[in-house]
Amino acid sequence: MAMDYLSKKNPDGTALGQSTADLISLYGGTAVSQRAASVQAASVVSAASFISVSTNLCLFAAEVAATLTALGAWKGAA
Repeated sequence: MAMDYLSKKNPDGTALGQSTADLISLYGGTAVSQRAASVQAASVVSAASFISVSTNLCLFAAEVAATLTALGAWKGAA
């Protein structure tokens, strides 16, 4: 079976979704809209203390994992 490509070789690239409300999924997962969380807007390493940076990095990593799982790019459960 031949590979099916989404791209039409447009020099400007290929986009999935036209707005944050568009639903997208990968690998047959349930389609979801773009996630929004406060940790996404904050710089995770701008805090002055190690405890704040450590906490922010943990929150950031958890949000990345949740986003990849929601898209179906990362299997979140066994």
